[in-house]
Amino acid sequence: MQSFSSDMLPAKTRATAWNALYSQQLNRVDFTPANNQDFAAQLTLGKLGPIQFARMCSNRTNILRTRRHISPSAPRLYSFLLQTKGSGLLSHCGQEAVMTEGDFVLCDSAAPHSFTVEDDSIVVMMRVDAALLKTYLPTPEQFCGRLLKNEVGLTRTMSAMVEKFDSQLEAGFRSIYDERFARHVLEMLSMSYALGFSESSEVSAILRGRHAEVVRYIENNLRDPRLSPSSIAEGLRISPRYLRTIFASTGEKVSAYILRRRLEECAKQVRDPRWAGHTLTEIAFSWGFNSAGHFTRTFRDQFTFAPREYRREHLGE
Repeated sequence: MQSFSSDMLPAKTRATAWNALYSQQLNRVDFTPANNQDFAAQLTLGKLGPIQFARMCSNRTNILRTRRHISPSAPRLYSFLLQTKGSGLLSHCGQEAVMTEGDFVLCDSAAPHSFTVEDDSIVVMMRVDAALLKTYLPTPEQFCGRLLKNEVGLTRTMSAMVEKFDSQLEAGFRSIYDERFARHVLEMLSMSYALGFSESSEVSAILRGRHAEVVRYIENNLRDPRLSPSSIAEGLRISPRYLRTIFASTGEKVSAYILRRRLEECAKQVRDPRWAGHTLTEIAFSWGFNSAGHFTRTFRDQFTFAPREYRREHLGE
């Protein structure tokens, strides 16, 4: 296995240098440590047949992957994230997952995400080619960003298995049966997800997959003020009626989903000290709002407080 540590990097530019190193070895992202002076991280890489294992240790930091980090020509990968120590918060494909030890979340390299890990966090990632994963988990899009809790179904057993494989790979484990072991891991993971997210048979797998596709399109275009049900239908080459059918199972209209997600992203930045120097209007307009009055009204409806009061409540200003 290959190992990298932030200790080997210059102290003054450690976070910037770590961004470059991590982006070169895995995915392009931006690390924003809670404290630049004390930032510490480690990355260990290994392989089990077609599965790439990556273990990331870090103190508190935010890992952000945006549209500018994603190349359309890059191979599409799915990553199973296992929180083996500490906790973290992953926002991905319109979902928020609060991860504790033993929990899994599936992440799509073709979609943005935000991942905040707390101090002494250890996350094991298993990266798999999209085409290969779909032979085991036919519609992985429907699971992206959704939390698979440790106590559900086979998850606890799967967590222990993945941790054991990771430890053995670090110790130099090699076998002529790597491919077979990898297939076993993928089969177990697919069963864990099938048991953990068993849903009503009334909602077909096709509709769930299409719903995930629509959500991914919305998340990728959330900042565009022209985003609307009609533009989504046109962009995905489906009829507006079929779009309504896809969303009907969730009990939430497409337009309501867009508004809720914009408000949630605005609220994150309003309460974030790093955005304290930006006006509320700047934040709102950056997330697709084009009316300050509409933003204020809908924000109050969603969060009880008006945006200015909400900021004061969280930042003490």
